[in-house]
Amino acid sequence: MTVPGLTTSEVETVAASLSERGYAVIEGLLSSADVRLYREIVAEHCAREREQPFDPGDGPTQPGDEELERYLRASYGCTDAEFARTMRRLRYTRAQNEHTTWPVPPEQISKLFLQLPTTWDQDRSQAVYRLVAKAPEVGRLVEHPTVLKLVQGVLGDDCLLSDCLATSIGAHSSDGHNQSMPWHVDIPLGQIPEPLPDFPITLQNAWMLDDFTEANGATQVVPGSHRYRKKPPWGSEVEDAVEILKAPAGSVGIWLSNTWHRAGPNFTDAPRRAVLCYYCRSWTTPMSDHAAGLTSAVAQSFSPHLRYLLGYSARPPVRG
Repeated sequence: MTVPGLTTSEVETVAASLSERGYAVIEGLLSSADVRLYREIVAEHCAREREQPFDPGDGPTQPGDEELERYLRASYGCTDAEFARTMRRLRYTRAQNEHTTWPVPPEQISKLFLQLPTTWDQDRSQAVYRLVAKAPEVGRLVEHPTVLKLVQGVLGDDCLLSDCLATSIGAHSSDGHNQSMPWHVDIPLGQIPEPLPDFPITLQNAWMLDDFTEANGATQVVPGSHRYRKKPPWGSEVEDAVEILKAPAGSVGIWLSNTWHRAGPNFTDAPRRAVLCYYCRSWTTPMSDHAAGLTSAVAQSFSPHLRYLLGYSARPPVRG
């Protein structure tokens, strides 16, 4: 396997790390100009959505909403205002789906189907969802040849983009509700009974727009945990050895969906930002409908492969 930008030996080293340790870091994939561009994009959209949070409307309450809100409050350290917006988004989406409720309790609902908070750590940290639709320039990261070839080596050539978002772990987020994000494995593994599959269903990568350091909340992983075939205990510390993905801005961290990981607490005076590109096997449900937010003109400006990654010709057709 040859990958632009990496020698054969370097490719083998990265692939071996993914297979044996469940994660890898590649430094220097983005130029300083690219880092500045994507940092500006993320800062712009973070500021815009803080000023005008996503709030499409509301819908009627239904039995079980209080239990669902308690579950979300226990899982995310958000302000009352953000929880109120999240519940309005949830009720609005449910109303668009003929007021259909879930047949399972909140902790068993797939997070694919839930509206999630866009700010947490008491508003210190933030996510910007549907990033390609909001900033088409990010499409270049989604199909970056170095990373995409490695992703395809794990998930198959017909893999899809499950999600693409920007994250900003806020300054002094360590003072918020949680000292760091809970240890977890990625969707959809939370809904799969143990033992988990012995192969990855999804793969995450983080384009580092700031230096990732121990002090500013760099991603933490448990090396080899992708072989455990179980989920980490939610909200608890782990007894295993932990690796912190420390690397300069312009690097990319990659980890398998079944590798235990979390974002660390940020003790510094500045945010720690990244663009996350989350890929899945073609037979799983992506987390976002990327095509829904794109105009035909923007979609046509993308390569055919990027359009496929975003869901074009990759959804069930109407048969008959």
